[in-house]
Formats: sequence, structure tokens, C-alpha cells
Amino acid sequence: MKKSINCILAVVLSSTFTLSFAQSKKDTAKTKEKEIEEVVVVGFGKQKKVNLTGSISSVSEKAIEGRPVNNVVEALQGTAAGLNFNLGAGGGQLNNTKSFNIRGTGSIGGNSSSPLVLIDGMEGDLTTLNPRDVESISVLKDAAASSIYGSRAPFGVILVTTKQGKKGRTTVSYDLMTRFSSPLLLPKMLNSEDFAYYFNEAAKNSGQSQVFSDETLQKIKDYRAGKLNYATEWKAASNDWKQYTESFADVDWFQQFYRKWVPSTEHNLAVRGGAEKIQYYFSANWLGQEGLMRYNQDQQDRYSINGKISAEILPSLKLDYNTRFTRTDYQGSAYMDGLFFHNIARRWPTLPVTDPNGNYLYGNEIPQLEGSLRKNQSDVLTQQLALIFEPIKGWETRAEFNYKTENNFIHTQYLPIYKYDPNGNITPAPYNTGWGLIDKAGGSVIQEYAWKQNFFNTNIYTTYHKSLESGHDFKIMVGMQSELNKDRSLQASRDMLYSIGVPTINTTYGTNDDVSGGYGHWATFGVFGRLNYNYKQKYLLEVNTRYDGTSRFLKGQRWNWFPSVSLGWNVANEGFWQKLGGFGEKVREFKFRASYGSLGNQNTSSLGWYPFFQSMNVGVNNGYWLIGGLPTNTASIPNIISAFLTWERVTTWNYGFDLSAFSNRLTVNFDIFKRKTYDMVAPGIELPATLGASVPSYNNSDMVSNGFELQIGWRGKIGSDFTYNLNGVLSDARQKITRYNNDIGDLNKYYVGRYLGEIWGYTSRGIAKSDAEMAEWLKTHDQSRLGANWAAGDIMYEDLNGDGKIDTGANTLADHGDISIIGNSTPRYNFGLNVSMAYKGFDLGFFFQGTGKRDINVASQPYFLGANTNMWQSAGFEEHLDYFRPENTTNPLGPNLDSYYTRPLFDQGGKNYYTQTRWLQNGAYVRLKNLQFGYSLPQEMLNKIGVNKLRIYISAENVFTITKMSKIFDPETIDGSWGGGKLYPLSRVISTGISLTF
Repeated sequence: MKKSINCILAVVLSSTFTLSFAQSKKDTAKTKEKEIEEVVVVGFGKQKKVNLTGSISSVSEKAIEGRPVNNVVEALQGTAAGLNFNLGAGGGQLNNTKSFNIRGTGSIGGNSSSPLVLIDGMEGDLTTLNPRDVESISVLKDAAASSIYGSRAPFGVILVTTKQGKKGRTTVSYDLMTRFSSPLLLPKMLNSEDFAYYFNEAAKNSGQSQVFSDETLQKIKDYRAGKLNYATEWKAASNDWKQYTESFADVDWFQQFYRKWVPSTEHNLAVRGGAEKIQYYFSANWLGQEGLMRYNQDQQDRYSINGKISAEILPSLKLDYNTRFTRTDYQGSAYMDGLFFHNIARRWPTLPVTDPNGNYLYGNEIPQLEGSLRKNQSDVLTQQLALIFEPIKGWETRAEFNYKTENNFIHTQYLPIYKYDPNGNITPAPYNTGWGLIDKAGGSVIQEYAWKQNFFNTNIYTTYHKSLESGHDFKIMVGMQSELNKDRSLQASRDMLYSIGVPTINTTYGTNDDVSGGYGHWATFGVFGRLNYNYKQKYLLEVNTRYDGTSRFLKGQRWNWFPSVSLGWNVANEGFWQKLGGFGEKVREFKFRASYGSLGNQNTSSLGWYPFFQSMNVGVNNGYWLIGGLPTNTASIPNIISAFLTWERVTTWNYGFDLSAFSNRLTVNFDIFKRKTYDMVAPGIELPATLGASVPSYNNSDMVSNGFELQIGWRGKIGSDFTYNLNGVLSDARQKITRYNNDIGDLNKYYVGRYLGEIWGYTSRGIAKSDAEMAEWLKTHDQSRLGANWAAGDIMYEDLNGDGKIDTGANTLADHGDISIIGNSTPRYNFGLNVSMAYKGFDLGFFFQGTGKRDINVASQPYFLGANTNMWQSAGFEEHLDYFRPENTTNPLGPNLDSYYTRPLFDQGGKNYYTQTRWLQNGAYVRLKNLQFGYSLPQEMLNKIGVNKLRIYISAENVFTITKMSKIFDPETIDGSWGGGKLYPLSRVISTGISLTF
């Protein structure tokens, strides 16, 4: 008798979790039959896995189940070969979403290289989808697989199928998860004593006066030793508190701003069932999260309701209806942007959090965090109706009518902040937002933004399938698709509130007001067709064609044709293979695939639509132009529009094979590809400045991408009770420019032959250990173009071109002086490994994810520089203590001739931190992304209480990381907009949960 909690095949390119127990021979035969009949979701339909000829990865619900992730995007990382992710500037902030692409960057000119995401056939946002509603995900990677979607899918497609009703008795499932999150990585700041010596050393090396006096140094030591119970004193001259160079606190500001542990809770309820003619699925989900920020409200709530009904109206007519509503409420400090994360490290540890009276000291970010607020409410409602008409067996026509509306409202407020003098008097203080928003003490601002989108989509297509007894199998599909998108926005702001208790625009009286709005729409229309043919599942053919039109271009440039063809040969079904005996029987699938296809990219403008007109720039009382000694009104000509802007064309060649052996216990899938993007939009040829306008961009550049993808799966059993499953993915892709307007080879631009991510820099010999060594070096290596006052502790740069001077030459390919290609920042060899096992109701799973090769220029990251820039922009972390100190140093830390960092040097330190080999770090890493342990109660026990399934588990996300990178940075968050590490940290999440079905 089969006793299976869940038996999901380790399908091609899938991360699955299998719990399988001993089966009878009859059940084994059924399993083999399932292997043959297994289907995969493809564009506008489904196909048997064995008949696939395109490059497609599948991810099952088991890859997502039980993980404490915020959304589906987070759960997909590392599960499908070729699917790449980037956190972006938002880091681990609750409302941030990872960006993702398939097979790397697709275009340097288009607005996006992201794939098309379809949820149950309609474009959607993965972040609004309840992860527990997902049944399967298909990733269409090559042109043959995605060309059926034409202009909307030049860089791949992600197809999400949500759960639906089933015939049988009604089942109710309830899931509860409780999470506890903590910062994954926070840089360790220097204690105040080491910080003082570090900054004093930097000032000494720069010829400046001592930053911390001996008196203050002693007070710092006394405070750290517990001899003083206050960290600042009254400054009589200004009637203020002493700060920075005169205060003596000992604060780690990262620990001060972030909480150590925060709770979150998720509830999910699902009802599923159906009769012969009607099936239904309903679910409701709530995820309430608290953020890591200690001050102000940092939280997010997501509410999701989903309903699906399938009904048979007539024997030949069926109806599917799906509705889904998601509301996301986020609130956090409006000051929590790049400037805030930039400033954390600039807050000296000697600066107290509060003054002796208990008031926040003006100069840290706490008043600004608590005095500002941003609330974002987003509502997404989708309605999907499909009519399925099947007049005869094998002929099916579907008419799908989809509608989505999204409403987004953002309220932002900056309330007045105050500072306190030693007498307790309150004084309004300026509000430094970094953008000059509030430049006067006691100021306040209210901003409100509303955006609405309506999206309409119709798909009508008919499919005819015929199998002949002779082994010939045909499937033909033709159809049409139309899309219409409209959006509208309105923004307003005004300063000076009457009362902070009523923070609305109506209750402001200031004169700094601003009102703006926007309106946009676009539409597409396409007709398509597909032919599938196979002969005895040995010889496979698929041909796709699509003729597409878009409103984003001018007339005459709107329509294009996108064809694709793919072939397959399943050697394992050949007669000679069957004659190989035992080996032939063990290998059930050995299929070679090849495909070619062409697609078009319509997202060629960052505006999202074609710039049909440009407005003139107007200046009022322009002080640069005086007539009669007075400023005058001016107008300048608008930018020029290209009349020939059109599609970027994307073609892909793909070759691969699929192997399935030992009753599908072993699966191997391998692909190599070449993707070319033609006519990318890039700047035009430079014209004389007398033109008076910028040169328009147009289709003038090409790029090629080469790569491979590998996925290997194995599932097995030891004895009758222990089962295990392993799935690994590995992928790589590189992009190279093959055409670009850059005849002189300017290294500040793209050029022919340039790989995306290339790092040009100097080659460094090392750090001079004495003044004499540096003096000797300078005799043959003139470094005056990089800086002055070279001495012990500074970098010695190599003279690569032998001209005796260190520089970048003309900074061109022909003359690049002493710089060369020293690395590449593109992540290479991205991988994932999913391992799961089960024994008598117990299950254990762990999932690793990482990058095998990446170069990071840490010298470009301000955090890394330490005390090697302007004193007020400098930082000090524990890692910076490994700085150069000469043999004759008086520094209490003693000499350090073999240091990693150069000597600290205010204002002049940049000369040591040009991009160079010394500061190129290995950005490769491997992270235990998820660890999960669970127990399912015995079915015999559950049957007695009317329960189908009861599982309890504990799960951990972002458990540990192995990397050679600096401890200042998380290798996943190195790409912050204000520099590496200057963003909200990722979280380590520990969760417990219970899954109950009855």
C-alpha cells in the first residue's frame, strides 16, 4: 500500500523536496508511467516533458514551502539555472524587491532586461503573490520557448501557475509561521579609544593638528573604564554640549540603530475541493513584519485573498474564473534612504546618543528618523475569466479576458525637529534630508503621491492535437493577443504645517509648494502560431511565429515578425538504443536539443514610451542672461527626437541535452547558448555644440552574450525508510559589445570588444615600508600625476608602458598609459544546491546558494576607505586597524609594516585608492540560504482525529556565509547606490511553523 506524504518527481531543472516511502510493484509501474506523462507549463499551454525542445526550467512548490521569505522572488534565488538576482540599493529593507534577469544583461540601451512574468497567463508582479498559492513555476529561457510572447519577452518568461480546485472532498489547510529576524552583517565600528588614535594618526600623516587632545583621550579611556558616568560636557562658549572631537562616548552606531531581534507572523488559510462539474480553491494570507530599525515605525503588512473556480457549463464548454487581491501597507522613516546609511558610519563613536539630561543630541540621525514618516499603501486587484470550448476531442479554443488595476498611495511627512541646550531650552533645528528639502529650522513638509494603473489583456487561441497510430503526433495552435495599459499619477507637496497633529497638505501654509502629474498609455497587438510535431517521441520539431505591433514607436516602425524553430532527438527511443540491454533500459531519456529564434525588445526608452514630442526648457528671471542689467526670461530649444527609433532585435542560438536514467532518479540538463542583441539604443555621434541641443539616441549598437547552464538531480533511497534528494544548478554568462559609436576607444564609454563589468585599473607593487624605499621608487616611477607628498605607507604603482610616469595616458584603447583590465565585476558561475532527506516522518533540508567568481573594486566603496578622505566623511571599522605604522611609531598599537591598508591620510588619501590590483577583492561566496527541519505526525494517529496532515518545523534563512571579502561588506549587498554596504542589511531569520490539513 502506498504511503506517500508527497511524491514530486525531480523534474528537469527543478528544486524539489521528496518524501517517499516503500511502494508496491504496481505503484512503481504507475510512477514510471507518470514519468512518461509528466507535463510542463509552456507558453499558452502545456507539453509533455519528454517532448520539450526549448530550454525550460521548472520549479515546484516544494522549493518555496516552509521558507521564511517575504515573497516569491526571494524564494526563487538559486533554484533555476540561468536565473540571476540583484538586491539593488534597497538592500534588505522590507519594501525592497530583488531585480532579476535570465541569462544576464540583455541590453545596455533598453529600459529593462527583466523577463516577462505571467501569473496564470496574465502579466503580474511576483512580490504581490502569496508564495503558498504557487503550484509550479516555469522559466522559459531561449527564444524558441519564449518567442510565442513576441515583443513582451525578448529576455525570457517566468510562468507561474497557482493552485486550483480538485475533484473530491473539501480540504482545509492552515499554516502558521512565527519568525525572528536579526541583522545578518553589521560592520564592527572601532571603539572610541582606537578611533581617536586612528584619526590622530591620519591628521599627523596629513600635517594637521591633533584631532583628539590628550585631555580628551584620557576622558575617553576613563569613560570606557567606567570612571565617568557622562559622555559630554557643557561648552560655555556656545552654551552647547561638546561633540565629536571633544566628547568621549563609546557608541557603535550600527548596534544603536538596528535591533538585535524582531518578530514577524504569517497566517495562511486555504480551502480546496470540488465535484464532477465544479472545482474551487480559496485562500487568505496575512504576513505582518517588523523591520530592524530601532527608531520610528519600520513595518510592513501584506494581505492577500485568492479565489479560483472551474466549472463545466456544457459538455463542450467550461469556464475558469480567478480573482486575486493583495494589499501591502508599508511604513518607515522617510529619512531612511541612501544618505542615512551613508551617515551611519560617519557618526563618530565619541558622539553620545543623548546628553546628560536624557535628550537626543543634535548631530545624530535619531531626531530625523523619528521626525519623518513614509506610508505606502498598494492595492492590486486582478480579474481573470476564461472560456474553454472543446467541440470535438483534440480541438480546444480558449478565450481569456484579463484585467488588473493597481492603486498606489504614498504619504511622506517631515515634521519639525528640535535640539536642546544644556539648560533644557528647546530650539528648532534645520532638517538635513540630503536633498535640500527643508533648509530652515522648524521647517516641515508634506508630500503625497497617487498612482493608478489599469491593464487589459485578451488572449484568444485555438489548438488542435492529433495522434496517429503510425506514431506521428501533431499539435497546431493559432491565436491573437492584445494588451492595453493606462496609468495616471498626481503628486503634490507643501511646507510649514499649522499643527503636527494634522499632517495634511490642506493644513500647511508655506509658499514652497509643488504640483505635478503624469499620464501614459501603451498598447500591443500580436497574432501567433505554433506547430509541434513528433514521431514516436524520437524526432521532435517545434515552430513558432508571431507578428507583433506596439504603440511605443512611430508609424512605420511599429510592426515586426518574430520566428523560432527548435529540434529534438531522443536517442533513448531509437531501436538501436533498446538493443543495448541493461544500459539502454536504465536510460529512459537521452535527448539532444537545438533551437534558434528571434525576438524584439520594445522597451528602448527609459520613459516607457516613444518620446513623440519634447517641451522647451523655460527659465524665469534667468541670472545668467542680463538685458539692461536685469535677469530675463529665457527659452532653449528642446532635445532632438530620432524619427527612426525602433525595435532592438534579440536572436538566440541554444544547444542542449536532457538525460534521465535509473527510473528518473538521475536527471541531467545542459544548455549552451549565444544571444545577440542588435540595434540597441545608444547615444549618437557627437555633433558641434552650436547645435544647441543634445544628440538623440538611436539604434546603433550590438552586444553578444555567451553562456551555459547545468542542472543535475539525484534522488535515492537507503533501506525502506530513508530517502534523499539532491539538486544542483550552475550557470554562467558573459556579455560583450560588438558595435558602438566610440571610434577613439574612450575608456569611459562602451567600446567594441568590451565585456560588461570590466574593471580598468593600475597595477600596484605594494606599500612602501620606508621613506627611503619610496624615494628610490619615485626615481623611476613618477607618481606626481596621482598625488604629492609620497612617503612610507603609500602605494607604489607599476609603470606598465615603461615611460617612467604613472598615468592613464589619453584614457583610450590605443593609449591607456599604465592602466589595464584587472578584473570584472559581473557575477560568474552562479550556483545553487538543494539537499533534502526524510526518515520515518522526520525531514531535513538545506539549500546553498552563491557565486563562484566575481571581482569587487572595494576602493570605490567609501566605507572601505576609512580615514583616507575628508575627516568628516571618514569612517573607522575594526578592520581598519590593520593600517601601516612605521617602525619608529609612537602609536600605542605599535609598528605594522606588513599592513593591508595604507597609512591613514586625511584629504590626500585618495592617491592611494585609485582603482588598482591591491584593492581588488574576491567577491565569490557560498551562503547557506535555508536550513529546515520538520516532523510529520504518523498518518495512523492523525486519522483518529480526522486530520490529513500535521507537520511542525523549524527553518532558518541566511544561516552563514563563506567568503574572502572584507568583513565590512555582505557580498550580496555590495551594489548600494551610495557605495557598497551603504544600505539596509539583510536579515538572518529563524522561524517555527505548523502546517495542518483536514
